[in-house]
Amino acid sequence: MPDTIDTRRQQRLGRRRRREGFTLIEIMIVITILAMMVTGVAVAVLPQLGKARIKSTKADAQALRSAVMLYVADNPRGCPTVEELVSERYLDGSKRTTDAWDTEFQITCEGGDVGVVSAGPDLQFNTEDDI
Repeated sequence: MPDTIDTRRQQRLGRRRRREGFTLIEIMIVITILAMMVTGVAVAVLPQLGKARIKSTKADAQALRSAVMLYVADNPRGCPTVEELVSERYLDGSKRTTDAWDTEFQITCEGGDVGVVSAGPDLQFNTEDDI
């Protein structure tokens, strides 16, 4: 009789052990659902990130243009570099002096017109995406 009781007890324990863990299929389903959620978030967020970089670059270019205009008003001899603007305190050195893609701005001074251009997302000047 003790053998049958031990056998029944082992069978019950075996069934419990099988129910306690997750199956491979359950784990794969959870991973698939998580991957789909991450993909959905990435599709929604990435375009917004690009738009934010463009807005930030436009604001930085406008601030740099203002500093260049002040410099040119005081020094009509030529067009300054970013380093000159910082060293002569027309521009705060702690502020960003590159665009959102870490490319230097291109400064032009022609006549009374001042231009500040970013290379844009493709990192090359004189292309369609320049800002």
